[in-house]
Amino acid sequence: MSTMSSRFWPDERTVWRWHFFAGLFCLPFVVLLCLTGTIYLFKPQIDQLIDRRFDHLPGHPTATPAREVRAALAALPGAHLLAYELPPGPAAAARVILVRRGEAIRVLVDPATSAVLKIVPEESRFERIVFRLHGQLLLGNAGSVVMEMVASWTFVLIGTGLFLWWPRGGRNAGGVLLPRLGKGRRTWRDLHAVTGLWVSLLLALFLLSGLPWSFLWGHALARVEATVGRLTTIKAWEIGAVPAAVSIAGQPMAGMNMDAPAQESGDDLAGLDRAVTAASRLGWPAPVLLTPPRSSGGNWTVRSDAQDRPRRVSAEITPSGALRGVRRFADKPLMDRLVGYGVAMHEGQLFGWANQALNLIVALGLLVMSAAALVIWTRRRPPGRLGAPPRLSNRRVGWGAVVSMVIFGVILPELGAALLMLGLASALADLRRKGKPRPPRQLAGR
Repeated sequence: MSTMSSRFWPDERTVWRWHFFAGLFCLPFVVLLCLTGTIYLFKPQIDQLIDRRFDHLPGHPTATPAREVRAALAALPGAHLLAYELPPGPAAAARVILVRRGEAIRVLVDPATSAVLKIVPEESRFERIVFRLHGQLLLGNAGSVVMEMVASWTFVLIGTGLFLWWPRGGRNAGGVLLPRLGKGRRTWRDLHAVTGLWVSLLLALFLLSGLPWSFLWGHALARVEATVGRLTTIKAWEIGAVPAAVSIAGQPMAGMNMDAPAQESGDDLAGLDRAVTAASRLGWPAPVLLTPPRSSGGNWTVRSDAQDRPRRVSAEITPSGALRGVRRFADKPLMDRLVGYGVAMHEGQLFGWANQALNLIVALGLLVMSAAALVIWTRRRPPGRLGAPPRLSNRRVGWGAVVSMVIFGVILPELGAALLMLGLASALADLRRKGKPRPPRQLAGR
């Protein structure tokens, strides 16, 4: 390493130590994210599998949407209509989503007999549990903050890993671009380093696309938007732990009473029949939701909640069944569209099955990389000790690394706060060591 580069970057042992501690913190969460993310990656297929027995019902559909809603309301006294989801086929059960005491509840109704077939709270659905485990550890906003910290330190893991991978001394492709198999300890090192190289870029994209959903970073983005200008409407994605009822309703403004009935009379529910007929003709990507007007005689709202967000579209349907105010993805502000593309890619829906396959390969690569790291650590770790790389006496950081820390600390506030705390703790530890009296030196001959 040249003199200039040695001043710009820290020495390899110091970076190795940073990489070790970042990995010790992140890798358990990375494994959890890979497993839950892989499950959620196939959400459309899993949802179809879970409800398959309700998608091919016997009999001829005779019930109107309004009648199906009344059957669902009769099964849940005190509930109100939150949304009506267009069934996936002519012989499929109607999906009626009600709200009671702020909780969204899905009711499946037989279109032939109006019998209630299934009642399940939205938060208890399998894909919703996996979603909250993946992003919030089932802990709400507290879990979102923890996962945001994990994402911040994973960027450190990626940066230090690429630094350690960087080829030195004219090495060939073996161990740099391809793992050297059958080489014992080197094989595990290569599986960790080379696999990490190939998945690092997509991993960084996954982390970036997930940040707008996190509690602190997402709200910081909203505050920046309110200060700087109309870059985004902050309406196309959830920030932190958002109840399912709020998401289904279309993220209403704060203070809106979710339990207030949007309609009470039969005439208002009769408007649902015309709205469903008009929405069925649109051919929008599923799932298609109709939410009721906020006042009697108002317009119904129809929207596609497709996971491939660039295909989403919404509009209003008048009581007579006419379509008004169509809003497409291209009409959204710039930041909304960027986040939409990122989330669709993150969930494996942006370019169909190929996106799912690519994300699956990345998840498997991360699991291989994590397993190899665990093997390397357990083999190198002395019995009864942590096995961290030893600290060098000079602990040179380099001004390039300092600049990088400042930039990432500003972009990722949780990382910046953690780095400040670690720096303060290290300085206090140095002061304590300097304040301790040195043991007396032994004289020769004693």
